[in-house]
Amino acid sequence: MEAQNKRNRMSAAGLLIAIGIVYGDIGTSPLYVMKSVISGNGGINTVSRDLIIGTISLILWTVTVLTTIQTVVIALKATNHGEGGIFALYALIRKKAAWLVWPALIGGAAILADGTLTPAVTVTTAIEGLKGLEFGKGNVPVNNQTTVLIITIVILLVLFSIQRMGTSIIGKAFGPVMFIWFTFLGLMGLINIGGDWTILQALNPYYAIKLLFSPYNKAGFAILGSIFLATTGAEALYSDVGHVGKGNIIGSWPFVFVCLSLNYFGQGIWILHNTGMKSATEINPFYAMIPESIRLASIVLATLAAIIASQALITGSFTLVAEAINLKFLPRMNILYPSDERGQIYIPAINKMLGATTIALVLFFRTSAHMEAAYGLSITISMLTTTILLYEWLVLKRGHNLWNTIFVVFFSTINILFMGSSLSKFTHGGYVSLLITLLIAAVMVIWYFGNKVRDKNESVNAYVRLDEYTDMLTDLSHDDNYPTYADNLVYMAKVKYNKFIKREILYSILDKRPKRARAYWFVSVNVTNDPFTAEYAVNTFGTKNVINIQLYLGFKRQTSVNVYLRQIVHDLIKDNTIEAQPQEYTTTPGRDVGDFKFVIVNDVISPSTTLSSFQKWLVKARVQLQNLSPNPAQWFGLEFADTVIERVPLILGKQKPERIKRVAPIDYSKTAINPDKVKLVRQKNKKKK
Repeated sequence: MEAQNKRNRMSAAGLLIAIGIVYGDIGTSPLYVMKSVISGNGGINTVSRDLIIGTISLILWTVTVLTTIQTVVIALKATNHGEGGIFALYALIRKKAAWLVWPALIGGAAILADGTLTPAVTVTTAIEGLKGLEFGKGNVPVNNQTTVLIITIVILLVLFSIQRMGTSIIGKAFGPVMFIWFTFLGLMGLINIGGDWTILQALNPYYAIKLLFSPYNKAGFAILGSIFLATTGAEALYSDVGHVGKGNIIGSWPFVFVCLSLNYFGQGIWILHNTGMKSATEINPFYAMIPESIRLASIVLATLAAIIASQALITGSFTLVAEAINLKFLPRMNILYPSDERGQIYIPAINKMLGATTIALVLFFRTSAHMEAAYGLSITISMLTTTILLYEWLVLKRGHNLWNTIFVVFFSTINILFMGSSLSKFTHGGYVSLLITLLIAAVMVIWYFGNKVRDKNESVNAYVRLDEYTDMLTDLSHDDNYPTYADNLVYMAKVKYNKFIKREILYSILDKRPKRARAYWFVSVNVTNDPFTAEYAVNTFGTKNVINIQLYLGFKRQTSVNVYLRQIVHDLIKDNTIEAQPQEYTTTPGRDVGDFKFVIVNDVISPSTTLSSFQKWLVKARVQLQNLSPNPAQWFGLEFADTVIERVPLILGKQKPERIKRVAPIDYSKTAINPDKVKLVRQKNKKKK
């Protein structure tokens, strides 16, 4: 609790790290928002003052409502032990109603899908600023889109390769860069605003509403699809609160918002002063308003900001996946902790998948204009689902019913409007975003509901009391009629309430072929919030042969169960808790610990399972996902130990006993072996009876 309070407190270093980690996505929105709006309205040579004033007003009020009010003011209060994000929010309210799992699954999948699109669109947009730019006299190194794509892919490869460094190191390096970036945005905006201060009319929300119904807005309500791009990244503020702390986000947001607003104002002024330009669809107001003398420097800075924008989504994705694993939405994955803070995590498998998908999207869309069509739809979905869950959290907190109702109606209406406008871009690339969301959601649904079906249909005898089998295990340990299978037989298994264990574990020891051992170990691994905890607890059930070990390992500790267990055996032999294991044949004089055999039990769906076709498919799909997840031996650090993976049939549903009828034997000496005659003989035998 003290560490959490310390993290939530505002500090200069914390503010800088927050700016470096959290705001990359929303901070790069000026690169493409105004460009997208102008393109959707026929180009810069057709826009009017009313369109520009209304557009900026819509942008500012969208960011105010969805980012400032919904996320910073309301959502940041709904943290779970300092962690934020849609899964942390769901964990707070999941006991309220079973149906709440659906918005959590769909919203989480949408945010993870956005984690692949953000790096693609932001880095490509930044690098496109180099296209056609002269270096010296007539030297144009980047003169086509293919070169842009090559540079973009190289940058993305480097970005995903440095993730193992952790967000702490990256945040300290990126913080100063992003501070310079936002300052640069604000200054460029101020320089251009100086030519026409009337642009501040956009602060009046009247112009935002008027734009949606005005004839000079050729895109109609579909313009909201482009406007929404200005607030993508708001979910990162909530997801990354565990990385940088609530206080640092609240303290740094006003600076970020002011700089963004000034830049949009500046772009608006530049557009109004250059409405007669040709090649309208090729103009990016962000780069065009910057003086040519510093254009190259601005592109370099924009590229760094784009990289940081990608970082915000990647770190947020790691956090979401870790939370999804804890909620049993996703299979177990290998999670690394690059720093001493548990919030700083790295998931190699997710990093590889994000990297591969992002690069594939760059190659598929090729230009930022095409990517913008796909960008945003998944985030509108996540914002709507987050609104639903926030409403349930407000109800749980016993807020005033009237205010709770106003909240859900107001924000849901806005989210649905933006979702509808984003759907207008479905055929232009939005389908890709939706497809990725559905694929991720499908994996979550299979894993979560597959577990539910399994748990619901398991036999009531699926768990047994371990303490009721200790006498049998002790007798087997000393029974010379059976060969010794191992001196120490170790099962990686959870022992519930220090006594209940899966029946299949004891089935493996006693029924398949009795496995005689000097000691039977049942080991559970528990990961603690402290980084370097290394403790264990022992329960022998009053025996010297049956031992339950609860390992408590800090999240920075390697899960090397075989190493820890060897020390534990020495300790328990030394204090006479278990019997000694002297070795007659050994290269180590005085060795008193025998060999180890580690057994990991995997389920296989039995043909005897009696479930509906869909339930059976769901459980089978869940088992297939489990087979694709990291090897349990690797997870427990047993790669170099003597490990056995056993497959145990999983029988689900109510079993109907089937009996076979006994009949008299057929005397084949009196008849030819002919199917028809055999049938006739059977009928005669039946009549005689």
